[in-house]
Amino acid sequence: MRTLFLQAPSFDGFDGGAGSRYQARREIKSFWYPTWLAQPAALIENSKLIDAPPHKTKLSEITSQIKDFDMVVLHTSTPSFKSDVATIEALKAVNPNLKAGLIGAKVAVEADKSLAQAPIVDFVARNEFDFTIKDVADGKKWSDIKGLSFRNSEGVIVHNEDREILENMDSLPWVTPVYKRDLEIEKYFIGYLKAPYLSIYTGRGCKSRCTFCLWPQTVGGHRYRTRSVGHVVEEMAWAQKNFPQVKEFFFDDDTFTDNLPRAEAIAKELGKLGITWSCNAKANVPRETLKVLRDNGLRLLLVGYESGNQQILHNIKKGMRVEVAEKFTKDCHELGIQIHGTFILGLPGETKETIQETIKWAAKINPHTIQVSLAAPYPGTFLYQQAIENGWLDDANAELVDEHGVQIAPLHYDHLSHSEIFGSVETFYKKFYFRSGKIASIVGEMVRDKDMMKRRLREGVEFWQFLRERRNAA
Repeated sequence: MRTLFLQAPSFDGFDGGAGSRYQARREIKSFWYPTWLAQPAALIENSKLIDAPPHKTKLSEITSQIKDFDMVVLHTSTPSFKSDVATIEALKAVNPNLKAGLIGAKVAVEADKSLAQAPIVDFVARNEFDFTIKDVADGKKWSDIKGLSFRNSEGVIVHNEDREILENMDSLPWVTPVYKRDLEIEKYFIGYLKAPYLSIYTGRGCKSRCTFCLWPQTVGGHRYRTRSVGHVVEEMAWAQKNFPQVKEFFFDDDTFTDNLPRAEAIAKELGKLGITWSCNAKANVPRETLKVLRDNGLRLLLVGYESGNQQILHNIKKGMRVEVAEKFTKDCHELGIQIHGTFILGLPGETKETIQETIKWAAKINPHTIQVSLAAPYPGTFLYQQAIENGWLDDANAELVDEHGVQIAPLHYDHLSHSEIFGSVETFYKKFYFRSGKIASIVGEMVRDKDMMKRRLREGVEFWQFLRERRNAA
């Protein structure tokens, strides 16, 4: 079947592409690669990938070509579900014979509910969906396709048996040729990465059990399944030749450092290629490994600290000691590895005091840049189950983003209100960045790099505009 893979138009600046963990607009506009869509697209001949948000592709531009396709597959999320269904309605109005399917964490855990709420949708592919979608595109009988939930000819919703988890990750084709064919990579940028950048996955799953984290609990699982070192390095060498403008490569695996010997082996091969790269990491990588990675092109680590309070880390099953994270961060500073640290406010156990404790701790360990998010109980996560059982989530605040795509504070506690958690984000940013030492380091960085100066000034304007919108939303 002629298949269109689509990240539909959404809020202006919506950072909710299939490769993104942050399904909302961010403080500084950024766009992640739609890797989860590109992967099945790479399996299907004559497919096409449209990533509308970063390319500013309008719905009218998509409907004008939808008659060229037999099937459309959209990546959806809890915040974008209604909008995505509306997009399918518009596409089917032009091409009534079009088969429409959804993929993503939302439908992986709420297949029945999603199909019931959206009669226009023909099927959803649950969990790890790559080969499920390929089977549909190849014309296999729907009742025989594992991992598929669909509406049969009588309108009855049917759930086939689960598909086995993918073990041979090398059986997945490279996504970078799809990027080259269908995407303008200059449209993708993240504030803490050199631009233009390019990201891929080298494995799926995460050994950690963080109660809030969406992907391991819905799609990837808690076992880190990886592509072979050679498979990864060959794709990187191909991408280096085919995207000479790329200044940095990013490995978007949940935790690239879950397998330290493999991380070192890949790094040593990247060092031979002269590639600058970054990745997601847990704040427990030993100094010896950090040095190997740095000596072979590692520039930055994206690290989820979440909180500076040890009890909260226990509550969310982070599996991390504060003192270990402090030593790791100190090692990175000494080795010259930059850190983009991410924090979450409003997690179980949060109080006014723990918020201030985390803000002070963040200033103490001093990652190069930070990102502050609000605890989001996505369906399918343990945090969501906790929120429902304990009454932390009420109907009036159950949405995860507002009508403009700005993240709200959905959780509340007897001692901590929605508005107190929401307002603490701005306080966190101000107290972290408006320190004399931090301001001096940012100014010094800008003086040394004219391109960085332009970028930081633009980001600063975006940041203050975003804060204004947050205040209006509050």
